[in-house]
Amino acid sequence: MAAFDPVGAVDTFIGTDDEGNTFPGASAPFGMAHSSPIGSHYAGYRYDDPVIRGFGHFFLSGAGCWEQGGLVSVLPTGGLPGSFDHRRYGAAYTHDGEVGEPGYYRVVLRSGIAVECTATTRTGVERFTFPAGTAPHVLVNVGQANDKEPVFASSVRVVDDRTLAGTVTAQAFCGGRAYTTYFTTAFDRPFRATGNWGGAEGRAGLRGQWVRFDEGAPVTAATAVSHVDAEGAAGNLAEARGRSFDELRAAVRETWRRELGCVEVSSADADDLTVFYTALYHVLLQPLTGSDADGRYRGFDDRVHRADGWTYHEYFSLWDTYRAHNQLLALLRPGRARDVARSVLAIHEQGGWLPRWAYANQETNTMTGDPVTPFLVDLWRFGALEGLEERAYAALRQNSDSVPPPSSPFEGRAGNPTYLARGFVPHDRNFPKKGQDVDPHHGASATMEYALADHSLSIMAAGLGHEADAVALRRRGLNHRVLWDAAIADRGFAGFPRPRLADGSWLGPFSPRGPEGFHEGTAWQYQWLAQQDVPGLVALLGGAAAALGRLDEFFAYPDLVADPAGTARGKWVVGPYDYYDQHRYNPNNEPDLHVPWMYALIGQPWKTSAVVRAAQTLFRAAPDGVTGNDDLGQMSAWYVFSALGLYPVTPGTGRFVLNAPRFGRAVVHLEDGRDVVVAADGADPAKLQYTRSLLRDGVPHGEVWVDLADLRGARLEHRLTEEPG
Repeated sequence: MAAFDPVGAVDTFIGTDDEGNTFPGASAPFGMAHSSPIGSHYAGYRYDDPVIRGFGHFFLSGAGCWEQGGLVSVLPTGGLPGSFDHRRYGAAYTHDGEVGEPGYYRVVLRSGIAVECTATTRTGVERFTFPAGTAPHVLVNVGQANDKEPVFASSVRVVDDRTLAGTVTAQAFCGGRAYTTYFTTAFDRPFRATGNWGGAEGRAGLRGQWVRFDEGAPVTAATAVSHVDAEGAAGNLAEARGRSFDELRAAVRETWRRELGCVEVSSADADDLTVFYTALYHVLLQPLTGSDADGRYRGFDDRVHRADGWTYHEYFSLWDTYRAHNQLLALLRPGRARDVARSVLAIHEQGGWLPRWAYANQETNTMTGDPVTPFLVDLWRFGALEGLEERAYAALRQNSDSVPPPSSPFEGRAGNPTYLARGFVPHDRNFPKKGQDVDPHHGASATMEYALADHSLSIMAAGLGHEADAVALRRRGLNHRVLWDAAIADRGFAGFPRPRLADGSWLGPFSPRGPEGFHEGTAWQYQWLAQQDVPGLVALLGGAAAALGRLDEFFAYPDLVADPAGTARGKWVVGPYDYYDQHRYNPNNEPDLHVPWMYALIGQPWKTSAVVRAAQTLFRAAPDGVTGNDDLGQMSAWYVFSALGLYPVTPGTGRFVLNAPRFGRAVVHLEDGRDVVVAADGADPAKLQYTRSLLRDGVPHGEVWVDLADLRGARLEHRLTEEPG
């Protein structure tokens, strides 16, 4: 019997429909460059789009904003088009014979031209096979990219009869500033003719270069990118130069086999394996490699630096990924996590402040709160800051105790003056902002995010011996209580967090289901963002019985027990952007992803398992099989952790709260050789199952959590039951 190959279980089309915003094309793990089709969707490819405009070489996986790449698009044709606008020359295709797997994509265009894509870390590679009698042409479009991705300037030049090079200056994510990508595209055989449209260089407008080849053998194109300079792109091309397409495909497949092999799960259901390993695949796509092959990268001071002996990483969607993706990466790939930590500290060193949503070498100020604090504190907890602890702590204290000056492009904790003085971020929709978002526009949720961050930092402070700081930060970690208004009632429940104005008065009128004061969520969803203070939250809610009753309402629990999948799709929030006018669990968005495990922390752990099973039904082996935007792997990380039966609920603690695992057996191969084995005989994802008892290394384990120190090298044996309680 052949050994199981996790690469074969992955379906890269999962998440390409229903706003999952993943891309199906080729990438290496944490790859800088990609090769993936572009349609009419802002994320690049959407499964129901009938036309491919080209194959781009940079994408984000699962992000929610526009401006997501698709740079340096190439398209094979049988001749020159009547228009060089890719919205008019795009090629029709069907899904018949289309293949999407880690490091490889294939499609046959209606013209009969077959396109195959593969990748190395810093190059995207295509092989074009033309039908007999077709004059092989390739269009290299540098003036257009993904839909709603403005290209402000571009250039292209012919280096020799096999090579093109140039630049694309495009807008960064969520309305960020312009940035420049350098590229080199090399073909495996000489082109016999070439021509330009739009000029060799210039500002916005249609621009590119076409090349024509002799008929006969397939044409392979390799495109390397760099944010440093033209020499960086040319140097990165060495990863693909001198190697055939099939050799490159085999190499990246083997790389993915090693990466995905870090977790082994057993299931007789092929779709279940596909969903799990595709989620793990999405986790391992980012953050992206940022340094060139020679170690150089462009820093936040716009100068060129060199990562000597380590790899600089870019693109940090911290508001999303601090909740589970960060911890999963730190657990599975601690060496990579250490490079990530060094990269974030390099941003601080070169830019003066810590980031929130760092795109290439700039801060976009997207989202609110203080996600970088729990992000770095968890990296410290997992050991990724060894030798850098005090440097990181100093940066985090600067971030937590002050505000960047007006001259800085970073917003940081813009609500800090009032928060530090009075315990809350005031709600002020007129507060000036430097980028996409700013904290006072969502004062209530920002307050709760600050408090969660402060509590996590208090743990690091205590661990490093800064006890006075730890005491002050622990006190600030209770600031969610400052927002509690016991007089507000909704759906028979009294007491909710409520925004405060600068003078301390309540914002009015106010509804716990409304948009006022909360970023991408409501008071119903954000009331649970106090996992660092469960006893305090329970007291505010009126005691454990009242808190559990409110959770039952939040999840529509009686309906869920009767129909888990139907409740998840019909009673919870079902649209990826349905943030407001909601009182239920939103499994599509980050603020309440941890809430299923609040049942366990309040005293009914079996309900955690039931809710998790229901939520897992939203992930399936289909293009719409990701719930909401995948958000650079965060949603997928939620699925991986929940399927393994543990979730990192409270940042900084290194504590995983337990639930009934999805698989009968799972083995997590840690880099240090200390495997984690999770066994659950009789596990059946089609049923609601609960953990009756748990053995850790053969000894009864009574807590509803397991600590990181006890998890490494552990064997967790769940005894399952279908009887709740």
